[in-house]
Amino acid sequence: MTMIKWFLLAALAAALAVPFIRPVIAGGFTDVLDTPAQPSELAARSMFTGLARAGERLIAVGQRGHIVYSDDAGGHWQQAQVPVSSDLVAVHFPSPSQGWAVGHDGVVLHSSDAGETWIRQFDGREVGPTLLAYYQKQAAAQPDNEVLATRLIEARRMADEGADKPFLDVWFENDHVGYIIGAFNLIFRTDDGGLTWTPWLDRTDNPSALNLYALHSVGNQLFIVGEQGLVLKLDPTVERFHAIPTPYNGTYFGITGKPGAVLVFGLRGNAYRSVDGGASWSKVELGLPVSITASTVTVDGRIILLSQAGHVLVSVDDGISFKLQPQNGLAPVAGALVSATGSLVLAGARGLRQLPLE
Repeated sequence: MTMIKWFLLAALAAALAVPFIRPVIAGGFTDVLDTPAQPSELAARSMFTGLARAGERLIAVGQRGHIVYSDDAGGHWQQAQVPVSSDLVAVHFPSPSQGWAVGHDGVVLHSSDAGETWIRQFDGREVGPTLLAYYQKQAAAQPDNEVLATRLIEARRMADEGADKPFLDVWFENDHVGYIIGAFNLIFRTDDGGLTWTPWLDRTDNPSALNLYALHSVGNQLFIVGEQGLVLKLDPTVERFHAIPTPYNGTYFGITGKPGAVLVFGLRGNAYRSVDGGASWSKVELGLPVSITASTVTVDGRIILLSQAGHVLVSVDDGISFKLQPQNGLAPVAGALVSATGSLVLAGARGLRQLPLE
């Protein structure tokens, strides 16, 4: 297992080169993009990396194309019908019925029935050609634009490399407008619910093509975090993600918070808080040297951070300070949500489980 693979397992990042055993069919191999996820009674015990809420329903995505859903706050899970067996990383539902999931092999899935069935909208075989066609057209219209010339070179390389680029997160503003992000500054936007995707590589302040790990809105502000202290914030007036300096140069794995308080978190327990939309940041002392890999916010406004080892830290003062919740049986956490019953639903290497929240 590569270090990058471990990061994905704990929702830290993504596997850029993850081995996957291709199923053998009729004496040959078939691509995971063409192989439906296999039904399994033990699906909910496999590795899961993403959680979302579709109305009152909970949705989880993970290894081998497994998607499961629960209508009883995580007590029981049913397996969804999924057309691929690529590892899935993240999922988001902007409304109770419409949702999107992304993962390895550049796969983008869509559900219009609250996560019970899924269709493939986009995949890694289309990523390179889509990038190439778009930036060829843009570069031809602006031949002196050095940024577009660089993006065209990158597009040609990605088209040549094939379907190996993972998407690592997805976020939709509504049932039509959304974004997907991934390795090497991959970012696309859709305005038609995923029917078409427009590259936004030239609309991000990320000249080194650093990996983009998480995409999340806090209030009406949309942020992206990634490698080497990268934090991007969407300026909707010019439709561009601008870089925001922070005091930390290590990798960030996530964003959380509530209106008026934004937190970014990542490697070695590093977390920073801003109350002015990212203009300035202050360090949050968590007291743990372990990477923070997941977060959620309760209905009553508590901000919860979870670590690579499974620690649960709770803030009741909008992220100024956090208290470690006592617990037994620590296990890596990749995603978290608070259920309707008030307990934490956790996704990780040991599958899906519930944890009482003090």
